[in-house]
Amino acid sequence: MPKVLRIINRFNLGGPTYNVAYLSRYMVPEFETLLVGGEKDESEDSSGHILEQLGLTPIIISEMRREVSLLDDYRAYKKLKKLIREYKPDIVHTHASKAGTLGRLAALSCKVPVIVHTFHGHVFHSYFGTLKTALYKLIERYLAKRSTRIIAISAIQKDELSNRYKICPSEKIEVIPLGFDLSRFRESQEEKRIDFRKTFAIQDSELVIMIIGRLVPIKNHSLFLEAIHYVKQRSKRKIRGVIVGDGEERGHIEQYARNLGLSFSSDTSVAGSSDLIFTSWIHNVDWAFAGADIVALSSFNEGTPVSLIEAQAAGKPIISTNTGGIENVVIPGVTAILSIPGDTTGYCEKMLELVENDALREEMSKKGWEHVRNTFHYTRLVQDMKNLYNRLLPS
Repeated sequence: MPKVLRIINRFNLGGPTYNVAYLSRYMVPEFETLLVGGEKDESEDSSGHILEQLGLTPIIISEMRREVSLLDDYRAYKKLKKLIREYKPDIVHTHASKAGTLGRLAALSCKVPVIVHTFHGHVFHSYFGTLKTALYKLIERYLAKRSTRIIAISAIQKDELSNRYKICPSEKIEVIPLGFDLSRFRESQEEKRIDFRKTFAIQDSELVIMIIGRLVPIKNHSLFLEAIHYVKQRSKRKIRGVIVGDGEERGHIEQYARNLGLSFSSDTSVAGSSDLIFTSWIHNVDWAFAGADIVALSSFNEGTPVSLIEAQAAGKPIISTNTGGIENVVIPGVTAILSIPGDTTGYCEKMLELVENDALREEMSKKGWEHVRNTFHYTRLVQDMKNLYNRLLPS
């Protein structure tokens, strides 16, 4: 059977980890897979439980970290080359930027027959300054030219990679959306809702507006806080903002909340009196989503945001900035209300509209599950990847 060496930056919570986990577990018996990843960043929660549930034990390369380090990156590259020589894969498939650079360079050096790379997002805007962004584009163009195939996770991302950023011609890019096991978001929702709200002292009459993700600059939590403040000033409805996740921006976000006059707490014993609740990371996010009424996203840039796929599976209406591949994840105006990036007033007004309009929330809730149950199931992801590999392998 053909052998696949699958390499990912690191196993943090999010779509890429789910993607590589399902592909590593369910490509058998047609393909044998060895899964490799870097060291988890300290600002992120581990997704080791995802791998454990699927019976996967990856190889960890401790030098392959989020930060750029010439010494560590070179050591990681040498380890990947050694691994390739020992494992002798027919396909090296890399996921995300750091793994994509080191893994493809190692595969090229070892003359691996098929080299595939998946862009789960990109860093071509809103991450770095002009010079650093230009350098990353040059690197990606060089590597794309020498890759057998590039995978985009949405049609919008494919268009950005080929037409906007000129990474490679569109005919070299295959669109394969992410896939997940979404059944748990439909199970025991009422019981989970009651338990979540009891845990954080949230009354049944209160509307919970939830945002899930790393607390990092690209996620733009300040916009979420602005909208919570705007709605509280204008609506008679009782609302509560719930921030699920953690990261380097936690202190800044708390200070921004203070500046807006929003109270907050991470202590469940006093959470009931706060405008905002910081929960840190929650592994059983189906439990968290069950307790929410509206799911928000406020990012400057996104690939395929898993939280919005899961929100629709849980039947939750969405308010989000319209960036990256979001339009390929939701149905604008049907399962989500989207706001133009940079339009703070528009985002705030749209959140207020969702809070005030019960009928709109109910209608969007019904449409969400219908949209994601087939489009983003992991069985479709696995079959799409099998088909691609079979086309790319030498006959």
